[in-house]
Amino acid sequence: MKPLIVINLKTYKQGESVIKLAKIIKSVDKNIILGSSATDIYELSKKTHLNIYSQHVDYMDPGRNTGFILPEGVKKDGAIGSFLNHSEHKLSFDIIKKAVARCKKLKLKTMVFAGSIKEAKRIEKLKPDYIIYEPPELVAGKVSVSESRPEIISKITKIIKTPILVGAGVHSSKDLKIAMKLGAKGIALSSAVTTAKDPKKVLKELLS
Repeated sequence: MKPLIVINLKTYKQGESVIKLAKIIKSVDKNIILGSSATDIYELSKKTHLNIYSQHVDYMDPGRNTGFILPEGVKKDGAIGSFLNHSEHKLSFDIIKKAVARCKKLKLKTMVFAGSIKEAKRIEKLKPDYIIYEPPELVAGKVSVSESRPEIISKITKIIKTPILVGAGVHSSKDLKIAMKLGAKGIALSSAVTTAKDPKKVLKELLS
């Protein structure tokens, strides 16, 4: 089974620089999913035709709201889904529930982050498309969950029926192989690619 690879672009780059990085990523694997800031979704979708997820959406309906990211907006700009509940943008369970429901209504896919098995079990009840397991203390670090806590990957993939992706500190093909061997459907990563001097080389080594 081919792994699902998700790269969260975060806000390391904007505008033309993020388009340039996305094109490099596409040259390695056109099936990689990118997590984008709402402000870059339109250009990324238009210029790369990659599968783009918004890094966040709000649950509000169109109308009297200010400063929110509506699912309708990201879908119109070309996103096929949205992240929710990243450790850098935590949400209450009630907010996650409303946001997942809004996305389902609009046929936007959802990847919901969970920092523990307990949280993942609760999120699973909402029936998102994917759950991304990321221990928050390992996010942006050099040590991956595959290296430090492989037993948790094995446990969560047995307990949770929703497809599981593994993130936090992922940086090598070994991390990917361990995650897949233990039942994950793929991986989510960010800084290993987005801050690399040679992102193409990093990605090729990761997927080797």
